[in-house]
Amino acid sequence: MALADNASCAKPCDDMVFPEIVELNVGGQVYITRHNTLTSIPGSLLWEMFTQKNIRSLARDNKGRFFVDRDGFLFRYILDYMRDQQLVLPEHFPERSRLQREAEYFKLPELVKTLAPKLSKQNSIGDEPCQSDPEELSPSMDTARNLAAASAILSGGPGGSLTATAGGGTGQDIRRSGFITIGYRGSYTLGRDSQTDAKFRRVARIMVCGKTSLAKEVFGETLNESRDPDRPPERYTSRYYLKFTFLEQAFDKLADSGFHMVACNSTGTCAFAHEQTDDKIWTSYTEYVFYRE
Repeated sequence: MALADNASCAKPCDDMVFPEIVELNVGGQVYITRHNTLTSIPGSLLWEMFTQKNIRSLARDNKGRFFVDRDGFLFRYILDYMRDQQLVLPEHFPERSRLQREAEYFKLPELVKTLAPKLSKQNSIGDEPCQSDPEELSPSMDTARNLAAASAILSGGPGGSLTATAGGGTGQDIRRSGFITIGYRGSYTLGRDSQTDAKFRRVARIMVCGKTSLAKEVFGETLNESRDPDRPPERYTSRYYLKFTFLEQAFDKLADSGFHMVACNSTGTCAFAHEQTDDKIWTSYTEYVFYRE
């Protein structure tokens, strides 16, 4: 009888059913959704994954969540699309081509069509253009101002300035004025004898505050936008930081873009490193303000 009981218990374990609420780990980002949402589009990769009978074949992380090795940030838009088959992106969405690649991976052909460049209305979901496509909508206020400034320059009027391109050709570039603030936290340990060498610690992160378009112009690919990825170009942010930790490198990039320092400030605190020693930890926060006319 005992052998029969063990045999009967083994079968349900092999035919485990998916729970109604499913936890996913997509590239390190955790998502919680309904099983019906994941199987809402037949033929999609998620439908294939969560309709199979052998649940044990799916990868899991150390907490038992189903693991998908894809872009965790972009998956939010995939999941939104799975809920109601509509795509709504923020304005000036910079990851459109990458999201299209994710849609191809998850086998969502209608979403791939919607994300394809230069779509006509009949190709978009609901017979409406995608709300986030700046090429299909009217230009933003910031773009309109740039076009007006360019027209004024070409006609010899006020409102802008011309600079030569890096290649030395006849191209024109409108350099907008504005402020960018660079901030960082630093700390070091100093022993009882102040004449001894201080034990400096590296700068953990250089933060960037200012207009989104200016920050991207100056720092380009070295700018980490993960903490504020959907910020439109004409808006301001204080959540960007740099992918490197050398202040001089940041200063060089600002100087190359025509910025110069106009102000700086710093604050500091001191605390004992250990109760048994007189070593002190000095912590400071410093900001440098740059401006371009």
